[in-house]
Amino acid sequence: MTRSHFTNPFDALPNTLPIFPLPGAVLLPGTQLPFNIFEPRYLNMVFDVLGEHRLIGMVQPKPASLHSRKPEVMGTGCAGRISSYCETADGRLLIALSGVCRFDVGEEIPTTRGYRKVVADWSHYQGDYAIEQAKLTERRLLLSRLRIFCDTHRMEIAWNALERMGDGGMVNFLATQLPLEDGDKQVLLEAPDIAARARLLMGMLEPAHRREKRPGRLH
Repeated sequence: MTRSHFTNPFDALPNTLPIFPLPGAVLLPGTQLPFNIFEPRYLNMVFDVLGEHRLIGMVQPKPASLHSRKPEVMGTGCAGRISSYCETADGRLLIALSGVCRFDVGEEIPTTRGYRKVVADWSHYQGDYAIEQAKLTERRLLLSRLRIFCDTHRMEIAWNALERMGDGGMVNFLATQLPLEDGDKQVLLEAPDIAARARLLMGMLEPAHRREKRPGRLH
């Protein structure tokens, strides 16, 4: 996964960021998420950022306030750049967010446009701009665990495409795309670097690995 020429430079990231609280929708640098935008407040958000930095902060709501009108959000999210969008005849926007950099959620800023905005602290995450240089010593082990996990869950993966990915891009792709619990995805998001994220991911794949090793497993 190669970072786009149009990606916002680290030193040009904005001090404040609109946020889109959504459970399970975890973005990481180098990955993409598609969205179907139809709520007026989020249409406002998209049009506002298209005229500025094109960045939206993806954050997960805290489970305890999930059904609140204004849920509390987790302390760390990831900013995505609107890399494409399409208008529909019925008034929706189809957008793709490309992961740029993680941020820590700061003070919430009042707005009059319906969506939420926070102070964004990027200071701990400059390393997110170096995922293409990340190297794993346990890539083969991770892929081996992944094959067992996919067999257990009857999942199909484009293995050839996965093999062509660099280590950092592959780990981030798996962390966002595998069917993991929302809490596990948040743990992966908050991992300090690619190596730590890969170790956590292998641990999350381990239960499937243990089932594979049990004698008498049904096929």
